[in-house]
Amino acid sequence: MENKEQKKERTSGNDVRIGISIGDINGIGIEVIMKSLEDPRILTDCTPIIYGSDKIFEAYKKQLRMNNFNYTGVKTAEEARRKKINIVNVWDEEVEAKFGETNETGGKYAFLSLEAATRDLAAGKVDVLVTAPISKEAMAKTGFQFPGHTEYLADMAGQEEALMLMISTTMKIGLVTSHIALKDVSTTITTDKVLAKITAFNASLKKDFGIQRPKIAVFGLNPHAGENGKMGTEEKETIIPAIGRAQNEGIFAYGPFPADGFFGSTSKAKYDGILAMYHDQGLAAFKALAFDEGVNFTAGLPIIRTSPDHGTAFDIAGENKASGDSMRHAIYLAIDVYRNHQFEKEITANVLESQPIERKPRDGKRNDY
Repeated sequence: MENKEQKKERTSGNDVRIGISIGDINGIGIEVIMKSLEDPRILTDCTPIIYGSDKIFEAYKKQLRMNNFNYTGVKTAEEARRKKINIVNVWDEEVEAKFGETNETGGKYAFLSLEAATRDLAAGKVDVLVTAPISKEAMAKTGFQFPGHTEYLADMAGQEEALMLMISTTMKIGLVTSHIALKDVSTTITTDKVLAKITAFNASLKKDFGIQRPKIAVFGLNPHAGENGKMGTEEKETIIPAIGRAQNEGIFAYGPFPADGFFGSTSKAKYDGILAMYHDQGLAAFKALAFDEGVNFTAGLPIIRTSPDHGTAFDIAGENKASGDSMRHAIYLAIDVYRNHQFEKEITANVLESQPIERKPRDGKRNDY
């Protein structure tokens, strides 16, 4: 049983409670979590609460020879200790990682971790969620019916969809469509959908990143942004009308721009956000320019969720080759966005309650109104 000093240490302070799901145990998720938390200075800003099992972390410590990785095992998030790395034991059984394999076991325990972390996030037991990479194929073997984290979290929040953003120090890229087949992109994109994404992007840049008058560059769908209808009509029929409606609503949206020329020029520095029409149109360039520092951020939801911008990397799993940089950036971005939200609440709160005003009428008697 904890004493008074331990309870004080656990509950005091303004650090952010970071809920972390471990991803696929056969990939690099646990490795990048451990490496992202190696430097103890990160604990001055947050309390990491990892949802998994101390047994699997012990196995990883041995496999990766990371014997200096220390943590505190807890039963619930409420027991998490400040300035400590905490692991909530979601399961008790021994589970063996099969490094590099895509199997149902990896999907099962990735989902158990995600489910527990999401439940505590909804209950307010953690402030933000940071997710390690999952294998969509392995998750599907367990009955997981979502293309990825973004869609799952949108469903948990009771929304049809959310906005997937990729964030680095030099650019912020949003996607109109994300985890769908390329052949389905053109029929999925509608004027209403593009407008909704522009609107959500604009709101996120303001609320999550503190940009008061954000400028958003919108890509076309076709090569050369359709070249006035010579290479497709989606720009004229769908994207340009969406940009026009956004501008009528006071949003600084511009385009459509050809993606290749935009990334190859200095134009990207003039905009606070870039909206791509489909996954690889935005992310191929993003990962080439910002792979080690990139962060996946889910915008448009009532919760804060980030993730590293890489996948499970089964090809190097268990080999101690993965970098923890992107995961570390994901943790710090979650902290920054949470603090931006708190600051916004503070400056918009009505801290001056209505007080009675003392007035003296001509007869000299006091009246309060």
